[in-house]
Amino acid sequence: MSFSSSTSYWAMAGTTGEKDMKVWTPIDNQKFETFSYLPPLSDGDIAKQVDFIIRNGLSPCLEFASKETSTVSNDSTVRFTGSAAGYYDNRYWSMWKLPMFGCTDASQVLNEVAECRRAYPSCYIRLAAFDSVKQAQVMSFLVRKPGLATATSSCPPAGRWLAPQARRT
Repeated sequence: MSFSSSTSYWAMAGTTGEKDMKVWTPIDNQKFETFSYLPPLSDGDIAKQVDFIIRNGLSPCLEFASKETSTVSNDSTVRFTGSAAGYYDNRYWSMWKLPMFGCTDASQVLNEVAECRRAYPSCYIRLAAFDSVKQAQVMSFLVRKPGLATATSSCPPAGRWLAPQARRT
């Protein structure tokens, strides 16, 4: 599409609805992987995704992170060079138990989500799917976002391990 020299941008903007041109806001707009554009998933929605994961021979695994460590920031990033291919800046979350190899039912995963949520109520929880043939994570999405009213994090500080028996309290 070309414009004649007599057609100005401002004349076009007035007729095309420039107010409709805004497509993204950088303020309070954190998104996480697959499905982040949707409303929070219900247990039924999560169960359908788990069924898909199991049906395709993948292993579900839960991970969790505090709000402070759930995304990449300049504070938690070390830049090497442009040639550092495959380097991931602080994209690792803590695993909730081991991957659920041999999982056959979505209710098993939903029970673990509930247990993780009780142990870490102010943390994000995501479900990842691992492919044992590719030996890689092939899918992940949030199953729990912490409430915005939570002021403090109950997640362990970065670099600290929490014994399994402490998780069950």
